[in-house]
Amino acid sequence: MPIELKSASFAYPGGFMANKDLSLTILAGERLAIVGQNGAGKTTAVKMMNGLHKPVEGDVLVDGQNTREHTTAQIARTVGYVFQNPDDQIFNQTVRAEIEYMPRYFKLPPAEIGRRVERAVGLTGLEGYLKKNPFDIPYPIRKFVTIAAVLATEPKYVIFDEPTAGQDRRGTLLLESMMEQLQREGITVITITHDMEFVARNFNRVVAMAHGNILADGTARSIFSNAAVVAEARLRKPQIGELAGRLGLGEDILFCNELVAALD
Repeated sequence: MPIELKSASFAYPGGFMANKDLSLTILAGERLAIVGQNGAGKTTAVKMMNGLHKPVEGDVLVDGQNTREHTTAQIARTVGYVFQNPDDQIFNQTVRAEIEYMPRYFKLPPAEIGRRVERAVGLTGLEGYLKKNPFDIPYPIRKFVTIAAVLATEPKYVIFDEPTAGQDRRGTLLLESMMEQLQREGITVITITHDMEFVARNFNRVVAMAHGNILADGTARSIFSNAAVVAEARLRKPQIGELAGRLGLGEDILFCNELVAALD
């Protein structure tokens, strides 16, 4: 079953319309990147997907269930959301306690809690940090604490908000391998990001947004080769793509091997 936005709109108090008439279907097991400048409506859109925001018009369905009819806590068991800033999400005194919190809240058996923690820790590389206070560990690693805490709920859909922001190369590579594993398990990964290199390497489907709505929905190559979409969404193409364009080698080159082949 998919996540479906059906002509969904959201307005903040005061009347500012952050999303207007959004229609989007995200299938199980997909890896989808949502891109666009700040203020494009990306975060508001994904917060409608996990029930943090309820549409003022239209509907949002998660596995056929209308989010209007469920609490955010109920939807969070299906759609996990990882905030951009981990400090907005962490509130426990140890990494283990943070990861265990929601499984304990769900009143799961101890053995099941242990299994979930072990899986989440393995996916995020936190084996040596379980006894530490999350605020005593480096920021890039702290981001993985919030990811592990969400993964421990075993959602069918996971939303990452700017996961590479403030991340080092080790962390980015870990993110990439983790997303590959999640997709192998049939878990849908939805990512908001300004990191176009990350998008080009990891996402087959990209949604470009501007002015609260969707400009384009397609492959990374189709999005980055569309000059009108790149300009309207204020995207910066991956470096190899920018270089290829300046050299007059075409607008659809994204990777180094493609650039080399075009230069031959």
